[in-house]
Amino acid sequence: MLIFRHNFTVPKGAIDDNDHVNNVVYVQWMQDVATLHSNAVGLTRKAYEENRSAWVVRSHHVDYRSPAFEGDEIEAVTWISDFKKVTSRRKYKFIRKTDQKLLANAETNWVYINTADNKPRSLDSLVTEAFTPVAPEDEP
Repeated sequence: MLIFRHNFTVPKGAIDDNDHVNNVVYVQWMQDVATLHSNAVGLTRKAYEENRSAWVVRSHHVDYRSPAFEGDEIEAVTWISDFKKVTSRRKYKFIRKTDQKLLANAETNWVYINTADNKPRSLDSLVTEAFTPVAPEDEP
């Protein structure tokens, strides 16, 4: 599954004092949809634990384009952009379903680690066989 899509409704708890989705909520959504994508390809928490591996965040970047509001139906789209020796870049788009308005573009630079010593480790077949990076020209 190259590109993963997940639909959800913005809950009341995501709304800030400006009456729209709080910026930090997008980071939580990024984490959530990444986990859902991983689970969908069979890389569950248990699979990573058995492999003594995990992903940790090196950096997040979010480009906010338009506000989202309580009750909005959102489509979160995510895909792997690239693999390097010990890292992977994952990209995201958040789109309001009713008008197809792009709410945010985002990306996370993930580092693959060995959980025995919490040090970076080379990507192994567990990851490279489950995910295929999407070429820039094929990105949604």
